[in-house]
Amino acid sequence: MQRILVTGANKGIGLALVRAILERDDTVFVIVGSRDSARGKAAIDSLVEARPHWAEQLVLLELDVTSTESVENAAAHLRSKFPEERTPLYGIVNNAGIGLGSAQPTPVFEVNVRGVQRVCEAFLPLLDPKDGRIVNITSAAGPKFVSECPEDLRQFLTDDTIQWSSLERLMDEYLDPAKGALEGHGLRNSDAYGLSKACANSYTLCLAREHPNLSINACTPGWIDTDLTRYHAEASGKSPTELGMKPASEGTRSALYLLFEELEGNGRYYGSDAVRSPLDAYRAPGDPPFQG
Repeated sequence: MQRILVTGANKGIGLALVRAILERDDTVFVIVGSRDSARGKAAIDSLVEARPHWAEQLVLLELDVTSTESVENAAAHLRSKFPEERTPLYGIVNNAGIGLGSAQPTPVFEVNVRGVQRVCEAFLPLLDPKDGRIVNITSAAGPKFVSECPEDLRQFLTDDTIQWSSLERLMDEYLDPAKGALEGHGLRNSDAYGLSKACANSYTLCLAREHPNLSINACTPGWIDTDLTRYHAEASGKSPTELGMKPASEGTRSALYLLFEELEGNGRYYGSDAVRSPLDAYRAPGDPPFQG
């Protein structure tokens, strides 16, 4: 049986992805990662209400990606549930994220980048060493941000030899104006979200290089109507549909592809249409695949 952990799975794209996985294969077991156990239970209840037999394919895992202790405890708990298996996981989907409306930059990096790293660090030992897959759900805001960067920062964020320690240093400098990252790299306070998603894509490069036997890739779900993006509609006075936002169910295509289909290469970034895309330029759905 394939077991897949999805973080931030109690609502939005995470919950839609859990549903899509279950609809795809009735032998897959999904671990619903949720910071709030009550909300996680409510999400599972809603799924089971629709399809009672899914109760046998779901389990709740309390998991706060901003807390190293919480992540490590969750990994230990999961290992204890399957003591007979050294590597009980087939897949990890890092879906938990903070959206564009976050007021302060520090939480954005804690969730969107360091949260991804915490989960990978803790759960990677539980992953099937031959067939295991990691999917980091990032955003097209990452490539868009990189496309507007000064050349030195663009090269840094797309370097396939990049190290996690270097990404940590960049984030620390960005968050401490006294260190000069804003001025030195031409960055602005408003760049936190785009930079966080670019760093998550870069971390995907780094992790894939360090674990070449695993399939580790990133993707964007697309312009999706969720709690994280809905403030755009509220601010504009238009409906999400009028702004071109799609329902959460349409944000699962690329993640499903990276979880289950045969892949070429590793450490890559994919558009919402499940087609390989560049790290340093926006590629619209339907455009030719990136060949670099």
